[in-house]
Amino acid sequence: MKKQRILYIHGFNSSPLSMKSTATEQYLIDHHSNVQFHCPQLATSPNSAIKQLEQILAQYPEDHWQLMGSSLGGYFSSYLAEKYHLKAVLINPAIRPFELLADYIGEQKNPYTEEVYQVTEAHILDLQNLYNKKISEKQYMVMVQTGDEVLDYQQAVDKYHHSQLIVQQGGDHSFINYQTMLPAIMNFFDLQPSNSN
Repeated sequence: MKKQRILYIHGFNSSPLSMKSTATEQYLIDHHSNVQFHCPQLATSPNSAIKQLEQILAQYPEDHWQLMGSSLGGYFSSYLAEKYHLKAVLINPAIRPFELLADYIGEQKNPYTEEVYQVTEAHILDLQNLYNKKISEKQYMVMVQTGDEVLDYQQAVDKYHHSQLIVQQGGDHSFINYQTMLPAIMNFFDLQPSNSN
C-alpha cells in the first residue's frame, strides 16, 4: 500500500525549525499520524537544493507525495510540482525570486543554523532557469496575506489565478495564524485523519 508523504520546503535563510514547518509536523503527528513528514535543511545553492529535494522524492518513488513550500520554498515547490505532476500548497510564495535575491548577492548568515555563505550571480541564474511560465490548473492551493512585507502578494494572485487561491487581508510574510489553515491544507491533499487522534 502506498504511503502518504509530505515534502515541506522552507524558505530563504530558514530551516526545518521554522514556525510553519514545526507546526505542520506537529499537526500531522496529532491528526494524520499515517503521513510521513519530510523537511530537509536545504543547501544554499538553488541547484543543489533542487537536487537534494529530488533525491528525497526518488527514495520513495511508489509513494504518494504532496508538496508544501513557503516563500522561496514555494518557488521550488512549483518547479517540482510541474516536473513530477504533484499537488502543492504554496504559502506566501516567491514568484520571481531571481529579481528579489539580486539585492542579496554577497555574504549571508542563516539565523537558524548560523551558516555563513555567499549568494552569487550563479545562484540568480540558477533561479531563473527554474522559472515556470505556465502552471497546471487545479494542482495548487496558494495562500497569501496582503500585508506580506517581503514579497508582492499580487504576483502570486496573478500567476495562480486558476488555482485554489486564498487571499487574507493584513498579516505578514510569516503568514499570521498559519496553524488555522492546516485543516484546509490537509483537505486539499485529500488526507483522511488517522485513528490515533
